[in-house]
Amino acid sequence: MQRPIQITFKDIAHSDAVETHIREKAAKLETFYPGIIGCHVTVELPHKHQHQGKLHNVRIDIKVPGSEIVVNRDKHEDLYVALRDAFDAAKRQVEEYGRRQRGDVKRHANGRPEAAD
Repeated sequence: MQRPIQITFKDIAHSDAVETHIREKAAKLETFYPGIIGCHVTVELPHKHQHQGKLHNVRIDIKVPGSEIVVNRDKHEDLYVALRDAFDAAKRQVEEYGRRQRGDVKRHANGRPEAAD
């Protein structure tokens, strides 16, 4: 990445273990598209009145040339599961962006895209 990853904790205590986990996951995104400019991850534990356990929100903003990929995953009690789900979604979107940039996406006769084989 051209810029260092930014990590923000909102309404949740900072954890070196969680920060290291996020940095590792973000670094893996570059294997799917090496042109990533920057990444900002926000981890939040909103104060809502619920009968369930506390639910975590994870938002990932990925800057790529000419665009921004935003992933917002929320409502999971386990922070690591919320991070996994968010980074899995980010990986799929980064891969798709890379395919579009390379021109690997074919068009059907009706104009809808289809991934190349």
